[in-house]
Amino acid sequence: MKPPATATETASAATESQKDGGGGLLRPSWMCYMVVLSTVFWFLVVSLHSGVEGGLSSALFKPSGPSLPLLDRFTFEDQNPAPEPVVPADPCAGRYIYMYDMPARFNEELLRDCYALRPWMGGMCRYVVNGGMGEPLGDEGGVFSERGWFATDQFLLDIIFHGRMKRYGCLTNDSAAAAAVFVPFYGSCDLGRYIFHRNASVKDALAEDLVGWLTRRPEWRAMGGRDHFFVPGRTTWDFRRRHDDAWEWGSKLLNYPAVQNMTAILVESSPYSRNNFAVPYPTYFHPATAADVAAWQDRVRAAERPWLFSFAGGPRQGNGTIRADIIRQCRASLLCNLFHCHGAAAAGCNSPGAVMRVFESSHFCLQPRGDTMTRRSTFDTILAGCIPVFFHPGSAYDQYTLHLPPEHGSYSVLVLHSDVAGPRNVSIEETLRAIPPEKVRSMREEVIRLIPTVVYADTRSSRVDFRDAFDVAVDAVLDRVARRQRGEPDAGK
Repeated sequence: MKPPATATETASAATESQKDGGGGLLRPSWMCYMVVLSTVFWFLVVSLHSGVEGGLSSALFKPSGPSLPLLDRFTFEDQNPAPEPVVPADPCAGRYIYMYDMPARFNEELLRDCYALRPWMGGMCRYVVNGGMGEPLGDEGGVFSERGWFATDQFLLDIIFHGRMKRYGCLTNDSAAAAAVFVPFYGSCDLGRYIFHRNASVKDALAEDLVGWLTRRPEWRAMGGRDHFFVPGRTTWDFRRRHDDAWEWGSKLLNYPAVQNMTAILVESSPYSRNNFAVPYPTYFHPATAADVAAWQDRVRAAERPWLFSFAGGPRQGNGTIRADIIRQCRASLLCNLFHCHGAAAAGCNSPGAVMRVFESSHFCLQPRGDTMTRRSTFDTILAGCIPVFFHPGSAYDQYTLHLPPEHGSYSVLVLHSDVAGPRNVSIEETLRAIPPEKVRSMREEVIRLIPTVVYADTRSSRVDFRDAFDVAVDAVLDRVARRQRGEPDAGK
């Protein structure tokens, strides 16, 4: 029997056993420690990157004792911070307009003596009411829809525009924040008082007063008036008198250098000036809502049209040759409806219902020039869903570039006046009959589509929910002023 082993012998035996790979408790080598540390390190990195919360990750990322040197290398922040509050975009950004609160002598005071505005017509009292839209019309024997129709004069756009601007959704009292400045001057009313006056100083007195008032304003000095716009309410030629002779027509409002810095919105513009552009003449229709517009569009779309073409008007001295030929051809055609506004029949042409009845019953409506190159009847025609026939590009194509499509053939017909009145003696009837029926339907649909943007909404309505002629004009002004502020040349009219 062997004696018991000593402690030294026992320790030596254990060491030999480990070396031999025998049983018993194994102590890990330095390589094992490195593997474990590496695993923990990469686990922490992956957990931090993926934002895993709770469980083991929470325990590792929120130690209860002093931070480990390894963990001090990381910043433990909330991986899902509260979202920043969303600030809604300002719908009026770049669209704010500052409107002058002008002395009443420049606008409202002119309406007080409404009889004096055009005394040779029996005054203008029935036309200046309802924000310049005039007195309400009835259904005119079923010609008009139930509401939205007024006895509107073609030369009162200044009042109508002012009424629409009062309800413009982006008005501001801070001129420094405004993209443009509106001047509510009733130029048509001022001119109407003295249009036949023989004293030039009397005709120009209020216009000169206006220029002096504006140029003294701090708002004017910001851009020298180049951000200002106004609506004189008549054609450009009514405000471009060249001389002070007693016989010469109109005022010289648009000839003042200060006014030439402004943008003038007129029913007919000058091709020789870039500070003005043309917008549609006011019609009799002033819808309050998009539903009113849609109802009228459905009505004219379904209208019976027994006449191929029609003409409502009379001869004109000085430019009556083409009208005389139009009247002659219309009388000779069984497919033309002539509403001759001459002599005893002229009074009927002042009836909105009678004129619209002619247009609503025709496929095409002839639109020669009026006293000037343009004519209010063009927009009455569109309103009736009748395809306009022009005899000169200047009657529409060169004027209403903001409101009418650039593809002129999509909504209208051009028969050159020189072809009708000249030796070619072109037949209007044959020209129109040659257009295929499917093309006629397409053109009429385009005309009907144009209705919203060539009418002016009810000036009293706070529910206007469609884009009308006013909106198109305002957008053009804002674009022009923005170009000027950037130092770019003015866009074409």
